[in-house]
This record gives sequence, C-alpha cells and structure tokens, in this order.
Amino acid sequence: MKLAFKFLPIIKATSFQLRNFRAVGAMACSRYEYVKSYEVQDVLLPNVWIIIRIDGKGFHKFCKAHDFEKPNDERALNLMTSAAQTVMEKFSDIILSYGQSDEYSFVFRKETNVYNRRSSKLLSYVTSLFTSCYVMYWPQWMGNQKLTYPPSFDGRVVLYPSDQNLRDYLSWRQADVHINNLYNTAFWNLVQKKGLTNREAEAKLRGTYAAYKNELLFSEFGINYNNLPGMFRKGTILLRKQVNRTKHEISKQLIVPFHEDMISDIFWKKHSELLADKYSPGLYTQTDDDVVPESFIRKVEKISVE
Repeated sequence: MKLAFKFLPIIKATSFQLRNFRAVGAMACSRYEYVKSYEVQDVLLPNVWIIIRIDGKGFHKFCKAHDFEKPNDERALNLMTSAAQTVMEKFSDIILSYGQSDEYSFVFRKETNVYNRRSSKLLSYVTSLFTSCYVMYWPQWMGNQKLTYPPSFDGRVVLYPSDQNLRDYLSWRQADVHINNLYNTAFWNLVQKKGLTNREAEAKLRGTYAAYKNELLFSEFGINYNNLPGMFRKGTILLRKQVNRTKHEISKQLIVPFHEDMISDIFWKKHSELLADKYSPGLYTQTDDDVVPESFIRKVEKISVE
C-alpha cells in the first residue's frame, strides 16, 4: 500500500503536466495560425472526370544525352509504363492510364474523393511519385546506361464533365501517337538507312500525308507500318482487371497493359466497366497466345492514400 501511495501522486503530476504542456503549446501556436487562411482551397469540381497528365520536361535533350534508340526505345517506354503502374498501385481510384512517348495520363473516377479532390495535392503527389519511380526503376530497364542528370516531369490537371469528353481526350492523345510515330519512323529510316541529313529528311517529308509515308516505308525499306509493335503505334493502356491465368485459378486483381485502339467503339464495349455507373475491374483471361509480358502484369497491392 505504501508503494502504491508513493506512485499515485507521480502519475497524477505527470498527466497534469502533459495536459498543461498541450494547452500551452496550442496557445503559443494560435497567434500564427492565421497564415493558414492564405492557402488556396483548390477543390476540384464534383462529379467530373479528373485527368492528370505528366509530360517529360526537356526530353529531347534528355533522350539525346542518354542515347535513346530512334525512332523508339522500347526500354525507355517500358520504364515509363513501370513508373505509371506504381502510380496506379498507390491510387486505387485511377481506372485507366495511357502513355506514349514521354507522357502519361491518369484518369480518376468521377466520384473520387482522394485528398478531398484538392488539385495541388493530387497533382504534386502523382507527378513526384512518377518522377521518383522513373529514377528508381532506371537501372532495371536501362541496364548499363547511366543516368547522367535527373529527369523532370511537369503536370497538369484537366476536368471533363461527360463520358464523351473523356473518350475524345483519349482519342486525341492516341491520334497524336499515330501522327508522330509514323513521321518519326519515316524520318529516322531516311537518316539511318538512306544516309540523309536531318534537314534533308525533314524536307523530303514536309507537307506529306500518311499514305505517302506508309508507301515510302514499304517501298524503300520493306517496312509494313501496321506490323510494327502496337506499343509504338498505339501507346500503352493500363487497366485494372480481375485476371484468370488458368480456368481453375482464383482470379486476382492486376494492372494489365493493352495496346488497343481507343478511338473505336469496340474498345469501350470490350472494357465496358470504364464507363459503367458503378466501376468494378473487368474480367480478363490470360492465354498462351497473350503478347503481354509477364513482368508487366502487376499485382494490385491494397495501399490506401490518405
């Protein structure tokens, strides 16, 4: 009993001191808290599609400094996709990501409330996470090619009120892939195989249409443009899917890459979950003929973003 009486006052005194410490601390800080009123509450509109697009800053110089293959460097494109998959793992409300060249677009569900829909929070997190993953995964994809200086990406937030707006945005980005890649494929074949200078190749292609470039590739270089890898011609689409690798295996939610035509209605019918009233990852059965590399099918970890 004596021992208990000796300890009781000490416990009370300690609790009392802690309470007073918190009170004094709160009072001391309160005179400065007015500065929080200057912070912009940049809450995005409700019930609209949120798209965050990141884009490589000064990547023409960056690609040249790191000897990227022309017209397409498969390693570098895979590196971009690997970084994008990690962003999707962190944000479960991203239903689709689309990448090509040095850019990636991330589509958030209309009803998402992550970070209370604050534009600055979403934009800074996605852009910084993507950039850090790009650096982290560099050795995995680029092999002995050393990173000589840090890459950087800018980002923007765009809101689209309707499903058709969303489809048109993604169609715009995919059409951009086709136009640029067809030109670059023709240009670099003229330079690398025909021996033309950059200026001469530009002059030869200036003002020409797609049909001319296709004919040039086939007649002079034996290249059927439509037979080139879909990743080069159409970009990479990342979707969440419930994947069955075999008929008897329990399905798992994974992030799966596709190289498909988003401009056509067929894509949206095939992946109808994207525009459904209540989103849920669609089903996908992997076959032996699947062209998707095993290393690109990522298991979705349940990581919450607070």
